[in-house]
Amino acid sequence: MKTDVQIAQEASMLNIGAIAEKLGVLDDELEMYGKYKAKLSLDILKRLENKKNGKLILVTAINPTPAGEGKTTVNVGLSMGLNKIGKKAITLLREPSLGPCFGIKGGAAGGGYAQVVPMEDINLHFTGDFHAITSAHNLLAAMVDNHLQQGNALNIDPKRVVWKRVVDMNDRALRNIVIGLGKKTDGVMRESGFDITVASEIMAILCLARDLSDLKARLARMVVAYNTKGEAVTANDIQATGAMALLLKDAIKPNLVQTLENTPAIIHGGPFANIAHGCNSVTATRTGLKLADYVVTEAGFGADLGAEKFFDIKCRFAGFKPDATVLVATVKALKMNGGLSKTELANEDLEALDKGVVNLEQHIENLKKYGVPVIVAINRFAQDTDKELELLRSRCEKCGASFALTEVFAKGGEGGIELANKVVEVCEKGEASFAPLYDENDSIENKLNKIAKEIYRADSVTFTASARKELETIEALGYDKMPICVAKTQYSFSDDPTKLGAPRGFEITVRELRIAAGAGFIVALTGDIMTMPGLPKVPAANHMDISEDGTIVGLS
Repeated sequence: MKTDVQIAQEASMLNIGAIAEKLGVLDDELEMYGKYKAKLSLDILKRLENKKNGKLILVTAINPTPAGEGKTTVNVGLSMGLNKIGKKAITLLREPSLGPCFGIKGGAAGGGYAQVVPMEDINLHFTGDFHAITSAHNLLAAMVDNHLQQGNALNIDPKRVVWKRVVDMNDRALRNIVIGLGKKTDGVMRESGFDITVASEIMAILCLARDLSDLKARLARMVVAYNTKGEAVTANDIQATGAMALLLKDAIKPNLVQTLENTPAIIHGGPFANIAHGCNSVTATRTGLKLADYVVTEAGFGADLGAEKFFDIKCRFAGFKPDATVLVATVKALKMNGGLSKTELANEDLEALDKGVVNLEQHIENLKKYGVPVIVAINRFAQDTDKELELLRSRCEKCGASFALTEVFAKGGEGGIELANKVVEVCEKGEASFAPLYDENDSIENKLNKIAKEIYRADSVTFTASARKELETIEALGYDKMPICVAKTQYSFSDDPTKLGAPRGFEITVRELRIAAGAGFIVALTGDIMTMPGLPKVPAANHMDISEDGTIVGLS
């Protein structure tokens, strides 16, 4: 089979104006970025304010494994399958980060014959949203350091500046740095560091803001430092709000592209699925719900991270009421959860599958707690046997979940028709009754325990001494009545990536708590979560190039 980039380069794309016309977007609501990309004006939301929303479908997955699950591929393929059966559907995705693209993970535009295009542009600079976020973040950092240099009227404690700098690249050498070296005029010397752009609170804010006014209000609330009395210093105190909003004036607008089969796709924002909520923007989702009858969106990593945050953070803030959840899994990945190595997956092994399916079952049980119907989508591979697939079907139905096979990677929208029909059937029953898992006004400890016990199935939550101190500070400053965003390994329900399946008898240890007052949540860091990843021994960048005629090779 051809590579993803080869398939994408052979795509027959329509002018983006024709895609917008399909959706009923007016000419003055479309800002062209060449032939195949465009920004959508937020005026669409005003014009269609009274139009009934379409159906909202979340695509999530089991805990990721090296065998691969294909969540984004299924998202794209499902939207194309819905269009194949005559439904007006649109796919909504996050924007890929350059760091993983040049590192080990690769791009994030789907795969095989279920991709969004132009794939090369989407995975590279796209429409410049990430550059705008990086610039706004680093402007604030520069203004904080300038304030320290110019007399420090706010009495900021230089040792308690919490606003680092960001860059959209995996660069471990920047995790811990010293700034202000040199002459007295070169700034106040202090320790600092870099995070990757997708971990910036500004990224989370852009993806949660309803409009420009809400964006500015959230930017203003961001905590950048503490003064010598222990009081929070905000971006508004630094007088940086207006300038940051100016840099983000275009980035807040969703981006319109298309799939290989010319199904409309909105790709916007890309918050880290560990350190933030891992979903595309509220403005993109609101726009999609007004323009299409079926909106297929996704959340990062497995359902214990992505879906939980989609429901408890994004849907809570935006008032969304999802109609169905698609839970993606593969036979291979579940056999890995059952104890097989990657080299042992090709042969039928019902015993390993039976052991590993507990991971899928726990995700089903968790998702049902939100009152949203669950459809399991098995991404089918050639080596999957009928007995293995029947085992999965039987176990899913016992858990009260619908079941469908997909072959969208190899067949595009045609391979998504079975799943599309199942989604329509579930949505038309109208059985969803969405509700978040916890009350945001509860204590931080109670909210964390609710997530840990109900979703991860941990026995308890413990805090390190430093995290306990941070908890007390957050409560004293009045920032505790917000949702919780847990930063945890994506590979396990626990905070130990080696514990696969559905582990029991473990604790979740919170080692750090951070205030994200602008985004509107508290970040609880567990395990060894890196907010600035490093490159692997052999980065994907080693194999990338561009020919004289402009053909890109090595991008995946």
